[in-house]
Amino acid sequence: MRVVAAQLGATALAAAGFLIQGWRPGLAALSGGGIVALGTAVLALRLFGAGPAPAGTVLARLIVGNLLKWAVIGAGLYLAMVSAALPALPVMIGVIAALLPQLLGLHEGGAGRA
Repeated sequence: MRVVAAQLGATALAAAGFLIQGWRPGLAALSGGGIVALGTAVLALRLFGAGPAPAGTVLARLIVGNLLKWAVIGAGLYLAMVSAALPALPVMIGVIAALLPQLLGLHEGGAGRA
């Protein structure tokens, strides 16, 4: 859940930057990052929600969790950009901002740890 919190924090920063342009771009950035954070939460609940299990079961949870994560992200992006007609650039900047904590190694406890 630490990764989800970091994703939400990065999303809030991106959305605050877009609020200068107006409430719609700010909302768009917030929704883009929120979608990614929701997908990550779905993956975490699927992977860690049931407790310890044999390796094959954990691998299956990981695969299904990732499929669910990207299904949530795909559906959310469709709803944000097509159904709600939010501006695409802020939505995608929100997505990128939310993915940065994972890319920077937060899931390993920090980038400086080996």
